[in-house]
Amino acid sequence: MTKAEAKQRIEKLKEVINYHRYLYHVLDLQEISEAALDSLKKELFDLEQLFPSFLTPDSPTQRVGGRPLEKFEKIRHPEPMFSFNDAFSEDDMKDWLGRISKLLTAKEKLEIDFFCELKIDGLAIELIYEQGILRVGSTRGDGIVGEDVTQNLKTIEAVPLKLEGQERGRRGAVSQLVVRGEVFISKKEFERINREKEKKNLALFANPRNVAAGSIRQLDPKITASRRLDSFAYDLTTDLGPAFAKASAGKLQTHQEKHQILKALGFKINPHNKYCKNLKEVFEFHKASQKLREKLSYEIDGIVVIINSNKIFEKLGVVGKTPRGAIAYKFPLKQAATIIEDIIIQVGRTGALTPVAILKPVQVGGVTISRATLHNEDEIKRIGVKIGDTVIVGRAGDVIPDIIKVLPGLRTGKEKIFRMPKKCPACGVKLIKPVGEIIWRCPNPKCLAQLKEYFCHFISRGAFDIPGFGPKIVDRMIDEGLVSDPADLFVLEKGDLLPLERFAEKSVKNLIEAIQSRKKIQLSKFIYALGIRNVGEETSMDLADSFSSLEKLKKASLGELQKVMDIGPVVSRSIYDWFSQKSNSEFLEKLKKAGIKIESPASAPASAGKQKLLGKIFVLTGSLETMAREEAKEKIRLLDGEISESVSKRTDFVVAGKEPGFTKLSKAKELDIRIIDERKFLEMLE
Repeated sequence: MTKAEAKQRIEKLKEVINYHRYLYHVLDLQEISEAALDSLKKELFDLEQLFPSFLTPDSPTQRVGGRPLEKFEKIRHPEPMFSFNDAFSEDDMKDWLGRISKLLTAKEKLEIDFFCELKIDGLAIELIYEQGILRVGSTRGDGIVGEDVTQNLKTIEAVPLKLEGQERGRRGAVSQLVVRGEVFISKKEFERINREKEKKNLALFANPRNVAAGSIRQLDPKITASRRLDSFAYDLTTDLGPAFAKASAGKLQTHQEKHQILKALGFKINPHNKYCKNLKEVFEFHKASQKLREKLSYEIDGIVVIINSNKIFEKLGVVGKTPRGAIAYKFPLKQAATIIEDIIIQVGRTGALTPVAILKPVQVGGVTISRATLHNEDEIKRIGVKIGDTVIVGRAGDVIPDIIKVLPGLRTGKEKIFRMPKKCPACGVKLIKPVGEIIWRCPNPKCLAQLKEYFCHFISRGAFDIPGFGPKIVDRMIDEGLVSDPADLFVLEKGDLLPLERFAEKSVKNLIEAIQSRKKIQLSKFIYALGIRNVGEETSMDLADSFSSLEKLKKASLGELQKVMDIGPVVSRSIYDWFSQKSNSEFLEKLKKAGIKIESPASAPASAGKQKLLGKIFVLTGSLETMAREEAKEKIRLLDGEISESVSKRTDFVVAGKEPGFTKLSKAKELDIRIIDERKFLEMLE
């Protein structure tokens, strides 16, 4: 990136971030997720580090919050309330430590240790006590001036009105004491408040942080009290004197000591906060906190890592309004901002053309994402995306990367409109769009791209499940002319593959053995492997159960097909047409001659307790820790349970793994369907 390009990008980022920060901090509104905003701020911070000459006092990285609201009296903080820069990886943390270490002596570098706190997703507050009595409570505001919300903060049980051991005249009492903390709301209370709003047909709160912020900013303290807010204290800015400190100079030596004293004074301290002697322990705490996240009664989005030594912390100082000696080590983002570098066309096994965005690689949910589907031409027009746009990309649980929102405010004028091609990019045949459909298709049955995708589908886990056989091997075999359709795989010999470059004798032997070991297959998996349009795994299971053999399915009429549960006119027509084509009949015969044996449901081996889940319909959402999604489905089917991809009144259980889909959970709650976690699911399988 040139200096001119960096300057332009920095100015655009500042403009967009300031807009969304104003919505979020001042108006309590939200157009994009906090995770997406965090990623934009991180990009701006990184650019300012690379091009420090463009770092200005008005940059969002040098600010803390929005301006105070006009409806509250303004309060000037005794000392500025700072915010932290963000880190999203171990490398970011190492870079941070490397930067601050340059400012320390050799002895100080050896003395560095850390105190780590859970980063609560709430609202920062400051409490000022005089002679041990709460006098003023305020919000952060712009970091210099906040809003006086004393009466509202007094409604929170976790905020002490009178401090322990600070009575007037008592030895060691401090005339004024300033405490910083976080106000938040529990997940359970958040759901209760939203249920009440839903009953009144009012707009729902987007997240618990918005509830906490909105509650603290209520003019009527009774409304605040009804929200059952909670609070943790995390910092003490007052010099307490010798009575509290171990150091002879009367200053606390460590941040950890501050937490101990806050607890002694009667504040609620987060019990999960932890001392860490080095970065290795910080990383371990970060991982442990991620696992703890789902079990907590409140929301967290990372940890705060602070240089434990107060002396070193103070020496490191402040850059703008950010202390060098602390950083927010966030959890992997579920959403992030990145740039669309190109849009390409992917040809599927049924000839469907899918536009795919090639992204500047970005971390989302702990995984590096470089591609995201744009679904179809209509979707591109709907969201108004162009090549070169900055977009928000999301990935939650079992959902593939997706473009959520375009940020037109970051456009430079160099972006390009994408247009769908008129011909197939793989074979050059003119594309068609059938009446009533939104998908463009390649009508050429011999299209090489379709053939490769079909091969990959045929050997996939839900179909023939041939181990060690990936897309690269498929491409090589097709390009070398060794196979023309999947049936050719089962008659391959070692001598066919050995002449190929990079195919060693042992790997060829293992591949041939893997292919031969899959000649026996269940009927449902065989039907799925055929790649019939509109027929997925669940439909394949239903067809196998209804017809019990391939011969019966081949002879089924349209009427008989439509009698199968969840199969309508469109799907039944796809199945009927597929078996009616002469080329497909020849392919089935070729598979039979190659030695493929199909097991009907009746001939499959019985298992103990098979009918345990008979009639029960499950919906899986999110990722499971103990098994893959396909394995979980297989276990349900073995016990005669059923799988559905969507939640309906017929659903009996929704199994919620890590990062479950919001839509499925909301629908389940709306229909009062039982939601179970992975532990309960495993108990049912036992």
